[in-house]
Amino acid sequence: MSVPTLQTWDGPPITIGVIGGSGLYKLSSISPVAEISVTTPWGSPSSPITIAKTTAGNHVAFLARHGRNHAILPSNVPNLANMAALKHLGVKAVLAFSAVGSLREEIAPKDFVIPSQIIDRTKGVRRASFFGFGEEEGVVAHAGFGDPFCEVLRPIVHETVKETLKEHSPDVKVHEGKTVVCMEGPQFSTRAESLMYRAWGGDIINMSVLPEAKLAREAELAYVLIATATDYDAWRPSSAAVNVAEVMESLKANVEASNVVTTKLLDRIAQEVDSDDKPSIKGIKDSMKFSIMTRSDVIDDKAKQNLRFLHPWFARE
Repeated sequence: MSVPTLQTWDGPPITIGVIGGSGLYKLSSISPVAEISVTTPWGSPSSPITIAKTTAGNHVAFLARHGRNHAILPSNVPNLANMAALKHLGVKAVLAFSAVGSLREEIAPKDFVIPSQIIDRTKGVRRASFFGFGEEEGVVAHAGFGDPFCEVLRPIVHETVKETLKEHSPDVKVHEGKTVVCMEGPQFSTRAESLMYRAWGGDIINMSVLPEAKLAREAELAYVLIATATDYDAWRPSSAAVNVAEVMESLKANVEASNVVTTKLLDRIAQEVDSDDKPSIKGIKDSMKFSIMTRSDVIDDKAKQNLRFLHPWFARE
């Protein structure tokens, strides 16, 4: 289906952003209405952003984390541009899909996981903040990150995914309250590393949730990760170490299930973000105003301009 390519969006409000992970390069279950190429102060997003409309009439913004041809390494994803572009379009909540390895026997390939915590094993390669680096060097901000996912939306996402898959894929389990380890990659873990992550309390592992979740917090976007297990990583003595062929086989089933889940999930979450008075939005809106340590009168004009793309209120006083 051919849709118009736009530079700006003047249509109905877009409150939900969807980031597709490995295998999920488009939303097959809802109707696209436009494509937008957004340029941000931090470059262009991973892919053009598709605006789609659900059957209930809610508009969502979709982008493919690794590009539509999966040509972007996890370490090279333009995370700042992705989050800034979604925020600039009016998005208030982000549902991020990701393929993950399982570190627990009970989390089988093709299962869904809605995690509640993160362990950071990235290596400083990825820029993890809109503040303090590049043209924004000299602007210091410390965002709270004790609960890295939106604790209002996360239980709703879990329940909706669980109920949807009960009808569509009754053999697929949905887990919550788990911890995701984010590693650098692009190689998979050694067996020793995989065992160490288990000892630390990790339940699943991926290469993408950071700095994505941190930048969502700084952009004042409610963020939830929807993880789909593809393999048992390298810890399991009875299994061969993970390989791409195994991952691809599981991805096919996961993508089909993800599209079914998305159809129900988007309209449900839209009810929770349709007003700034809703708890999921009220708790994060303007929160960065209280996280910035640097006086506005000493901030460079270019940094102010860039950060106002993200937060129009920035350094206005």
